[in-house]
Amino acid sequence: QLQLVESGGGSVQAGGSLRLSCAASGATRSMGWFRQAPGKEREGVATIDYYGNTGHADSVKGRFTISKDNAKNTLYLQMNSLKPEDTAVYYCAAADRRGWLGLAANGYNYWGQGTQVTVSS
Repeated sequence: QLQLVESGGGSVQAGGSLRLSCAASGATRSMGWFRQAPGKEREGVATIDYYGNTGHADSVKGRFTISKDNAKNTLYLQMNSLKPEDTAVYYCAAADRRGWLGLAANGYNYWGQGTQVTVSS
């Protein structure tokens, strides 16, 4: 069973930056970042497949960048120009498929425990 552990969350003022990390217990295929704000559904933020292709939600394009280090089995999310509406618990997820770039949560098989990101105005 693949285990995922997120880190790097915290509190920041609007316009600031944070980098989230997700350490996997083994090799991964496609991975993604999701977030869930209080009272809202979990939404896909960014995804990266086994080959390094990426996809980002329209709400974060130009501000967030997903990347990974295969040697370290670690996924990253660089978040710049943060806005209060980015406040949420951020989760990383892994899929069993190699070429998966979907932002739908039901496409992923493994989930981390989440890390809180709070952006104040």
